[in-house]
Amino acid sequence: MNKQCANRIGSVPYLNSVPLTFGIEKETSFVVPSELAELIRAGKVDAALVSTTEVLFHDGYEVLDSVAITSHGPVKSVFLAHRQPLEEIQTIHCDTASLTSVNLLRVLLTKRGLEPTFVPLTDYTQSTALDNVLIIGNHGIDFLRAPYDHAIWDLGAAWHELTGLPFVYAVWALRRGHHDETLRAKLLAAKENGLANLAQIITEHPDYDSEFRKAYLSDHIRYDLGGLEKAGLNKFVELLETQSDKPVFEPAFV
Repeated sequence: MNKQCANRIGSVPYLNSVPLTFGIEKETSFVVPSELAELIRAGKVDAALVSTTEVLFHDGYEVLDSVAITSHGPVKSVFLAHRQPLEEIQTIHCDTASLTSVNLLRVLLTKRGLEPTFVPLTDYTQSTALDNVLIIGNHGIDFLRAPYDHAIWDLGAAWHELTGLPFVYAVWALRRGHHDETLRAKLLAAKENGLANLAQIITEHPDYDSEFRKAYLSDHIRYDLGGLEKAGLNKFVELLETQSDKPVFEPAFV
């Protein structure tokens, strides 16, 4: 078994996930969202911090309650960078690592009566040269910290403006029939430890500078999955069902 499939837990290699794997890093394989989804579908991990649409478009999962990656407004790492006005956009290049963000963007644009063509972004180094590009995670943060001449449409802010609700970007998906109380308790404890040690993460983590880490992890990213977040998730399900030709599965929480 290769290194990326050697653990029972999988997560993403982004700054926003760091507090959720605090203390269990050595037990966790880190890959981008699209690859992580492939691992859990193949049964190579039993728990994965996947993009929300993975559990909405695929049966066979249960969702760990109380834990998620969410925002209650601007998220700063999921956005459309665009040179053209939204109403004039014909083509958007989309980060191929993303699963949920593409669907969120499609929902937001459809609510405005817009249906541009989505094409893959195959080379991050070309992102600033493109007129309209959807970028997520650390690559999105890198984009914002480099010179650019685009307008930025933060999808967390756009969702909150549309619905008044938080948006849930990622959840712990548990492979039905392949998780137990020990695994669930480990993931819950990792979140508790991560939030209890958030000041240490902000001070010591190597990604970016401490001022940015503090604003991002303390103000923009949130980690609870409670009533408001579930209401936001239900609204997303409702909107996906109106425009998707695939079945959308209601999440089952454990």
